[in-house]
Amino acid sequence: MTQPPHDSDTKKLNASTLSKLVVAAVMMFGFGYALIPVYRQICELTGVNLLTQKDSTVERPANTQVDKTRTVTIEFDANAQGPWRFRPTVSSMQVHPGEMAQVVYEVVNTQSRSIDAQAIPSYAPQQASAHFKKVECFCFQQQTLKANEAKQMPVLFYIDPALPRDVKTITLSYTFFEIGGSAKTAG
Repeated sequence: MTQPPHDSDTKKLNASTLSKLVVAAVMMFGFGYALIPVYRQICELTGVNLLTQKDSTVERPANTQVDKTRTVTIEFDANAQGPWRFRPTVSSMQVHPGEMAQVVYEVVNTQSRSIDAQAIPSYAPQQASAHFKKVECFCFQQQTLKANEAKQMPVLFYIDPALPRDVKTITLSYTFFEIGGSAKTAG
């Protein structure tokens, strides 16, 4: 028994429509996937949506001399805006301007899920921010903390010798907060 001609035409039309829909879906997925790096590049170029930019001077200039005639007290502070413990390993240190120094911050994710987080620095007094030069810092990029993970995160820095002489103490404070708030299951 032969099928009526319209059933064969309907099947061809359905197959053609299905293939067009599959191609359209694949193209939409590819376009959406390609937007992620394009979006990041646009944001980087325009300076939009950047949480922390690297200091303009990330390497110590070759002609910098350590000023042994004075010391500056650097106080360290940590503020946690999320489900973790966050603190510096030392509360303060004495440094000579121009001298390379390092402090370590510890963070412990107290959740049973992974968390993406970012640290934002602030300085007191405000005039010190232009003279506090970070060479390496966990604040330069987003951090991913696995479930119940503990991390030690260094900050390598120096104080520019051009710091005004009346500034004797600088406070470096970080606020560490969750990015996006999306829950990831522990793996």
